[in-house]
Amino acid sequence: MSITPPYLKKGDLVAITCPAKKLPKPMDDAVALLQSWGLRVILGETVTASYHQFAGDDDLRARDMQRFIDDNEVKAIFAARGGYGTIRIIDNINFDNLKQNPKWIIGFSDVTVIHAHVQANLGLQSIHGQMPINIPDASAQSLQSLKKALFGEDLGYSFITDSQNKPGVATGELTGGNLMMLISVLGSVSEVNWDGKILFIEDVGEYFYSIDRMIHALKRAGKLKNLAGLIVGGFSDIKDNDIPFGFTISEIISNAVKDYDYPVCFDFPGGHAPNNNALILGRTAHLTVQPQQADIKFI
Repeated sequence: MSITPPYLKKGDLVAITCPAKKLPKPMDDAVALLQSWGLRVILGETVTASYHQFAGDDDLRARDMQRFIDDNEVKAIFAARGGYGTIRIIDNINFDNLKQNPKWIIGFSDVTVIHAHVQANLGLQSIHGQMPINIPDASAQSLQSLKKALFGEDLGYSFITDSQNKPGVATGELTGGNLMMLISVLGSVSEVNWDGKILFIEDVGEYFYSIDRMIHALKRAGKLKNLAGLIVGGFSDIKDNDIPFGFTISEIISNAVKDYDYPVCFDFPGGHAPNNNALILGRTAHLTVQPQQADIKFI
């Protein structure tokens, strides 16, 4: 049974930290939004720190995250941005306090490493959703979905999808996130057992052949065989070579899972895009897939 952190309420203290790449600008927009939700906001040292491309060196980024994990007044931790760097510090963070004092961790992209780690080791639910750096460009719908997830309102989606959907119905715990980051934690203590779970994947800036390689790596590792269902989100800014790869993202994925009998849907509005709608990882979800529509309901 997964752990649901307490939902936020007005007056709660939330923190913004930066476990990966450094920030190019202040977090004023994010602070203003969170305060408009009635929350108090504290900023970590990493929000203004710089060390090469990182938001401070590995020790500082780990300490900053540890500070907010151990502070029981802090009810949610927002990763300010992704980029790269979380995997360098994950083993230097002690998440034990979250067993007795669970709190929401929010982010996507590189933050997938933390999502996977807390799900695999603590059974802790977390939120794949918009991060502070994205607030100025985020859609109103995605921000509203994040607020709903944090404050415990009903959260569900019905969306138009790709014609290569594989129809069906599935119920299972939701897991996943950024495809490259999921590959990066394979074989580690942060790897989630995907058997019987609904997997969500998204990515940005990769080559078509690289996506194909990652999907086949997962298939060869037996990770795709026993899923309950598959939700494919945004694959943004995908690049091609001079000689075109020749297959679309939906074709790559459909071909890899064609022999499995679980439902597959494409085009969930989540990932590296303004309309990055919130998903509660670790929460049981009910997935209904039709040829050109899908519905996700959290239970």
